[in-house]
Amino acid sequence: MVFHCSNPTYICTVILKKRCVMKTVKNLIVATALLISAIGMANTATADFGKKVVKRYEVEKNLVKVNLDPVFIKKGQKVMMNLLNISQGKVLLKVYDSKNRLVFDEAIDGKVVVEKAFNFEQAFEGEYTIVVVDKFGTYKETMEVR
Repeated sequence: MVFHCSNPTYICTVILKKRCVMKTVKNLIVATALLISAIGMANTATADFGKKVVKRYEVEKNLVKVNLDPVFIKKGQKVMMNLLNISQGKVLLKVYDSKNRLVFDEAIDGKVVVEKAFNFEQAFEGEYTIVVVDKFGTYKETMEVR
């Protein structure tokens, strides 16, 4: 018996395409399995020198505490003040002398970073108090002028 095939290349092309599609599907299944196993391994707790390590994908539950108090730096007879004003509200800066008299008064509004330098080189002898008032509280720093 002799079979006559009018289009043998067509049959071979279909078989080759089918094999190519099967290889692609097989590769995708293997890649998916590897990805799932990697995710599963990443979600398990690991031990590091006998201590349990926090999972890397977890969101940190304890927020970082940001110190919103002003920073005062004294250099000689000068005081530099720096305040992180995240609320961008009004910040009051006041300086009182030893007799509780107001020597300096300023209000700053709408700034994220409040910076101020106080120069006491020409001030009379005594103790001066720098007062910073913002939304979160009142802060004081004293400066002794001799």
